[in-house]
Amino acid sequence: MSDVAQHAKPTEDLTGLRRPAPPKHCGWCGRRLPEAGNVGRRRRYCGQSCRQRAYERRTALQRSGLPEDAVVLSDTEIASLQDRLFQLRCAAEDVVTAADDGAGPAELRRLADEIAQAAKDLEQLR
Repeated sequence: MSDVAQHAKPTEDLTGLRRPAPPKHCGWCGRRLPEAGNVGRRRRYCGQSCRQRAYERRTALQRSGLPEDAVVLSDTEIASLQDRLFQLRCAAEDVVTAADDGAGPAELRRLADEIAQAAKDLEQLR
């Protein structure tokens, strides 16, 4: 991630009002980092364990010769990811079927909420 993206400052919108910078996320697990003050270095990780895992990954990559942006997943992690993708596809197909069957707005909204939740779960890869 570029320094610009990591160190975003509040910006002004078209009305001239300042809006807060986008939330920061842990460089390892992706959890949202708490808002920090203006003193000191900005946090990159939510805790010591995430910091340690990131260090271990960096050193393992250096030893292995893999590119720095490589993503290595175990068979279990791949299977879990495939299961979650399958759930997302099934939820999307449910919406199509419901729409074809003439489902009402409330039912379509419920199904859309299921898709949104499945997609949110997929955002957390680790």
